[in-house]
Amino acid sequence: MVLLFEWPETEFVWLDAAKHSAEFLGWAVERLRVTDRVHVAHGRAEDLGRSPALRGGSEVVVSRSFGRPATTAECAAPFLVAGGHLVVSEPPAQRGDRWDEAGLARLGLELAGRSSELANYQVLRQGERCPDAFPRRNGRPGKRPLF
Repeated sequence: MVLLFEWPETEFVWLDAAKHSAEFLGWAVERLRVTDRVHVAHGRAEDLGRSPALRGGSEVVVSRSFGRPATTAECAAPFLVAGGHLVVSEPPAQRGDRWDEAGLARLGLELAGRSSELANYQVLRQGERCPDAFPRRNGRPGKRPLF
């Protein structure tokens, strides 16, 4: 929430698949009186990533690691502009590299940075626009991950 007030020129879109969470976020946005620049979208990322209003329109996407890296990347990449960044929280004490560079390249993504001492996260850069084939239909990214 601090970002809302420290970056007053920034527009935010919060996505949530859970109806009650989206409703709460909408309530909070109204109470904070920031409806002119904070928007809440209720739906699955696989559907919202195909929306002309949201696809390819974000310079930064921040996501918790809600699934395998391949699932998170496929669901987030369609929202990014070319040159944009995806920042994903990572589990503590991870071992090895969870992000397959060849799989990321299929989405137009590339590795751009890793965790700091304060938090575990992975940064990916959208080198080129995400292909129109992604995201695949609901549930497919989780059931059949790209990597």
